[in-house]
Order: sequence, then structure tokens, then C-alpha cells
Amino acid sequence: MESEDRHHLSSKQNHFAMKKSIWMLVALFMVSAGFMAPPQPRIITGKVTANSDGNPIPGVTVILKGSANGTTTNAEGKYSITVPEKGGKLVFSFIGYKSKEVTLGSSNTLDIKLEEDVTALQEVVVTGSGVQRKKSLTGSVATLKSADMASAPAEGIVSAYYDEQQPQWNTEEYDAINENIFLGALKNPLSTFSIDVDAASYSNVRRFINNGQRPPKDAVRIEEMINYFNYDYAQPKGDDPFAVITEISTAPWNAKHKLVHVGLQGKKIPTDNLPPSNLVFLIDVSGSMDEPNKLPLLKASFKMLVEQLREQDHVAIVVYAGAAGLVLEPTSGANKNKIIEALDNLQAGGSTAGGAGIQLAYATAKEHFKVGGNNRVILATDGDFNIGESSNASMERLIEEKRKDGVFLTVLGFGMGNYKDSKMEILSDKGNGNYAYIDNITEARKVLVNEFGGTLFTIAKDVKLQLEFNPAKVKAYRLIGYENRMLKSEDFNNDKKDAGELGSGHTVTALYEIIPVGVESEFYKIDDLKYQTTQVNPSANTSKELLTIKLRYKKPDEDVSKLIVHPLVDDNTPLAKTTDNFRWSASVASFGMLLRESEYVNHFTYDQVVQMAQGAKGEDTEGYRIEFINLVKAFGSTASSGRH
Repeated sequence: MESEDRHHLSSKQNHFAMKKSIWMLVALFMVSAGFMAPPQPRIITGKVTANSDGNPIPGVTVILKGSANGTTTNAEGKYSITVPEKGGKLVFSFIGYKSKEVTLGSSNTLDIKLEEDVTALQEVVVTGSGVQRKKSLTGSVATLKSADMASAPAEGIVSAYYDEQQPQWNTEEYDAINENIFLGALKNPLSTFSIDVDAASYSNVRRFINNGQRPPKDAVRIEEMINYFNYDYAQPKGDDPFAVITEISTAPWNAKHKLVHVGLQGKKIPTDNLPPSNLVFLIDVSGSMDEPNKLPLLKASFKMLVEQLREQDHVAIVVYAGAAGLVLEPTSGANKNKIIEALDNLQAGGSTAGGAGIQLAYATAKEHFKVGGNNRVILATDGDFNIGESSNASMERLIEEKRKDGVFLTVLGFGMGNYKDSKMEILSDKGNGNYAYIDNITEARKVLVNEFGGTLFTIAKDVKLQLEFNPAKVKAYRLIGYENRMLKSEDFNNDKKDAGELGSGHTVTALYEIIPVGVESEFYKIDDLKYQTTQVNPSANTSKELLTIKLRYKKPDEDVSKLIVHPLVDDNTPLAKTTDNFRWSASVASFGMLLRESEYVNHFTYDQVVQMAQGAKGEDTEGYRIEFINLVKAFGSTASSGRH
């Protein structure tokens, strides 16, 4: 028995020894395999700030040197990028700052400070085939967030410095803008204009500045620069689709003058509650669109829009070059792959039959019209129409005729060099629509994703404002911007007169500069009349009201307008006590006046614009406001050095 026990114990020991040996061999194999495995990637995170003031810099391009692997910093200046386990260098670059190249060490955290240098211009190019080095300044400056990578039509995100050569030709077109002057409140008590929610001018101006050029004066529409940004207005509480917000204080650029801020806040409708959409993508595939910042960027932009669509939404695609054609019948938003495949198959070539394309797009929208829905043509082009209906006048008549069918219009502009801004603006204005300029994939995300409802869903149409100034308190006034949106006094009560549209959640902001009664100003001097006098109502002298705002609007499916009346009393609020909304809009307006070399800017400087904007930045979730501040800094530095 004892012998059996010893034998059994010996067998167990041998079995244990064998298992131990096997496990040791397995462990040894695993260790060996580990040494033979390819290096594992790691993630580097960090924050990029300005060396001068420590503020975060959004939109900085971060790229792994020698690769197509890159990302950009978010609104807080933070980034995250995947790199090899060992070695490698990161390159940090942004317009107006010196690029910085850093060798990676063992740490997975890398914070960077960039020094200002306005001569260091760089761009990110999105192409369908990878890296493309620009040969001129006719490209766009594009900053892509990591979330946009899947939407880009490229195999990766690439960064390339471009050669600073002037374009060989430039046929861009802009309508002339004559800046509004001061008008006397006694003889001209009414100021009437159509709202404008377009923001194309700001992104176009940004494109020029990022390319190291001064924007043409007529490309600077101050109201569109102001309205590029959202404002923290309260949501409407009553039955009206928007709220009216007013504020008044000292004009920052002229202590003798006052500045009136008028804001409209459109009611925000949750996406799930929006009506079904009948959308027709009208896409220019002519030869002029065969540039990286045109058709490839256009495709990427529309893909992001497609991702926002619901099952009840339908999309058709019409293209035009030498002729127009329907390449996709109305397709449900639930079938995103089919819509995206149709976009991927588009190629550029041929002349530009824009008129025929518009005719077909509107006919398609009308054929599949959704009663009570959102019926809209989305035109994407550089505006260079050269066959068929091409003149501004004929295109205007065509669009005016088509809008009677209840189909709205959104115009998306792409490219540069031959860009027809004047034509694009006319189309959107006359077609019950809005107009945006897409200079990079981030701007596409802003217009088609972040502001999806405001861009595509109209909650009020033909919105007009008329301000009546109290001549007992206001000597003279001028509307800042909106030069091509001015209306006659009698147009206000004429429901047949077209005006601007307001989208879901959209804000509209307008500024008036005022010379109070009793103030002597170099900008307004008119002698008393010899042959007549104008009597002021005695009640005006005792009224505390500075002015009265009257507003008319129509519901999207109605033809009779409704009236809102809103008086404004001057409570003498100091500029420092005004809201961020007031001071931010004033900073953007002053930058626009500087770009236009306005006489009314009254020696205000770029540094003062930056200082005011920094104090009014507020919550800047998407980083649009810090981008503006950096833009002014960069341009102001070059302007002061005489390079612009």
C-alpha cells in the first residue's frame, strides 16, 4: 500500500513537473513572440497655447512628420494623435504663428506654445488622392477636426506648405458696396431693411486673409461678418417664431456717438420635430470645379449633410455642366449609402449650363413637393455660369419666378480665382434662401451640421425691419452694413415685396450708430433749411423712447405678414456693463470697417478690436470666436507693418 502511495505521489510530481515545463515553454514563446511583434502605436495628447497671452489656439494643424496622419486642436486648444511606439516628430502649424517641430520622447503628454509670426502661412489640402502641393494662392485654407476625417474625400489628412506665388488670373466678381452714411432723424425718420442671415462674406474674407491677401473692399459685407456668429439671445416665449432683443451704449470707436444693437432669435425646433424634407442637390460639375477646394470639398460637405437626414427626408441629385441631368431620383435619408455613392461618382468637366440646371432642379422639387414640408434646392457651385441663362438679370428673373412654387433655395459657394460672389448673392436673395461660402471642411460642418436647422428649415419669411427714430433725442443715424438689403419706406407694408428668411434657431443682429441731439460730430453737418421747417411732435420731447422698432414677417406657407412693435429706451448703460453680445458684435463690425477703410472707424485700431473681442468671447464651444481673434491679430500685424 505504501509502495502504491509512493508511486502515485511520484506520478503526480512528474505530471506537475511536466505541466510546469509546458507553461514555462508557453511563457517563453509568448515573450519571444512579443519581441517579434510589430511596435504598438501610442496616443499623444496635449494643448496648444499662444506664447504671448497663454490663450488656447483652436484649429492648429498637428501632423506626424513624413506621414499623412494629422489632426487639429479643438476649441480648447487640445489635440489627440496616434503615433508609433518609438520615435517620430510632430509639426504644429497655424496661420499667424511660427511652425514648431518637436521630437517625441517617452511622455504621452505634449503641451506646446506657439510664437506669433504672420509670415508663416500654411494650409491643409483635402484631395481625392492624398498630398497635393499648391502652386499658387488659389487654394483654400482648411482645418479639419478629427471628427471630420471620416467625412473627408481623401485617404487621410495632409498638410503642405504652398509656394507664395500670385495667381496668374483672377476673375472673381463682387457687387460694389457704398457704405451707409449718417441721415438726419428729423428729415429721414425711417430706416427700412430686409434681414440677412447669410454668412458667406466672413468665410470668404477669412480665406483671403489666410492666403496672405487683403480682401477686396466689396467682398467685405459687415452684416454677414456680424451674423457669422451665434449670439446668446433668449428663446422666444410667445406665439411669434422669434424674439426681439435690444441694447444701447457708447460706440466703442467714437465716444461721442451711441451704438444700438438689435437682435432677433429664431425659435429652435428640435430636429426630430422638423417637417420632412424634399431636397434637390444641384451640383456644378463643370470644368471650373476640377480643383481640390471645389468638387472634392463639395462632396465631403454633402456627405456630412446626408448623415443628418432622417428616413422621412428625401434627396434627389441634379448636376449640370455642358447639359443638365438627374443622376439620382428622390431617395430616402435611410438609404445613405446610395446617396453617398451617387456623390462619389461625380466628376468635373465641360462648360457651365447653370440656367438649365436650375430649371431641372426646381422642376424635380416641384414634382415631389411635400405639402407642409421643407422643399428646397441646394445649389453648390463657384457661380461661374457661362452658357444659357448666365447674366445676373436673367438669373434673377428665373429665380424670382421659381420661388412662387414654394421651393426655397440654399446657395453654397466653393473655390477661388473665378468665384462669382455677386451672382451667388443675387440667387440666394431672390430665391427665398441663404448663402454660405465653404472654404474648408470645418466651415462645411458649421453650415450643414452645427447649424443644420437654421440653414435648411425656414420658420419665417419676408422678414423686414423698420426703425423710426425720435428726432428729439436722435440727431442722425446710420445702419452699419446691410447696404444691399435696404428697402424703401413704403416697402415695409407691402406684402408683395420680398425680404429675408429666418431659419430654426438662427440669430440676426443689426447695429445702428447714432449721433445724439446736442452732440457736434464731424461726420454729420447740415445747415438749417431756408424755406421750410419740420415740426416735432410735442410728445416726442417728453418721451423716453429713443426709437421704435417695427418688424413684419410671414409664416413660410402664408402670404399675409404679421407686425411686431418694440420701443427702445436709452438707459445710459456704460460700455463696460453691456452684454458680451453687444461688445462682440461691435468688435466684428469695427474689424469690418477697418477692412473697408471706413471713415467712420475714427482711428480705432486692430489692437483695440482684439482687446474688445477678448473681453466678449464668452462661451466659445466651437472655437469660432477665438479663431476671429487670431485672425484679427494676424491681419493687424501685417497691416501695421505695411504689408497690406
